[in-house]
Amino acid sequence: MIHLRNMSIEGPSDERFPFDVPALQGLEIELTRPVTFFVGENGSGKSTLLEGLACAAQMIGVGSYSLERDPTLDAVRPLSRALRLAWAKRTRRGFFMRAEDFFGFVNRVKREQVEARREAERAQRENADMAPADLARMVGAYGGAARELADRYGEDMDASSHGEQFLAFFRARVVPEGLYLLDEPEVALSPTSQLAFLSSLKRATEELGCQFIIATHSPMLMALPDAAIFTFDAQPVAPIAYEDVEHVRLVRDFLAAPERFLRHL
Repeated sequence: MIHLRNMSIEGPSDERFPFDVPALQGLEIELTRPVTFFVGENGSGKSTLLEGLACAAQMIGVGSYSLERDPTLDAVRPLSRALRLAWAKRTRRGFFMRAEDFFGFVNRVKREQVEARREAERAQRENADMAPADLARMVGAYGGAARELADRYGEDMDASSHGEQFLAFFRARVVPEGLYLLDEPEVALSPTSQLAFLSSLKRATEELGCQFIIATHSPMLMALPDAAIFTFDAQPVAPIAYEDVEHVRLVRDFLAAPERFLRHL
C-alpha cells in the first residue's frame, strides 16, 4: 500500500545546510512502490532527507529521545518545514529508525525491564502487611510490565546478537498499514540476516499493507523485487535500475576479482 505518494522541497535556495546539499535542490520524488530505497555516497543527502521527512511526518522515533526533543535532528528541522508531503492515505502508524538509534533503544528496554522488576520487589517488601489480594494486584502491575517487555523483545536481550535483536524488534513493532523510515538497517545485519530482513519486508508489504522508505548501502537489500531505487548521486535525485547502482557494480566487480582491487592497497 502507498501511504505517502509524493515529497518535494519548497524552501530557501541559500547556502545553509541542509539546503546546500546538491541532491536536495529542486527535489521531488514520486513514491509508487511499497518499498523505496535511497542510495548514494556518504554525504549525498539521503539520510538528511530521511531525517527531515521523519520530522515533517511527525513520526515516532525508536532512539533514546522523541523526535521533538532529539538534539541530533536540530539541523534538519528547517528542511522538515520546507518539505511538502502528498498522502494517498495518511497514517499515524510506523516509526523512524537510524542504525545508531537501535543501540539506545536496546539499552532503554533493558533499563525498563530492570526497573519494573525492582519496583515489583520493592512493592512486595514494603507492603508485606497488605491484604494478599491487594498485594498481588500491586506487584502484578510491575511484574506485568516486565513480562510484557520480555514477551515482545525477549527475556534477555544481551543473550542475542545485535542482528537477532534487530530482527526481533522489527517483527514485534511492525503493524498493519504503517509507514517506516529506516536509515541503514543493514548495519546490524549479517548477509544471512539481511535475507531474513528482506523476507520480513516482503511480508509486511504484501500482507500488512505497509510502506517503507530505506536509505541503504547494501546491494542485497536493494535487490528486493519490485522496489523503487532513487540515486542521490544524481542531481536532481532520479530513479535508477538495480544493475546501474554504483554500489552494486562495485561489489559485483570486487567479488569477481578481488585481487584487481587489493593490489592497489
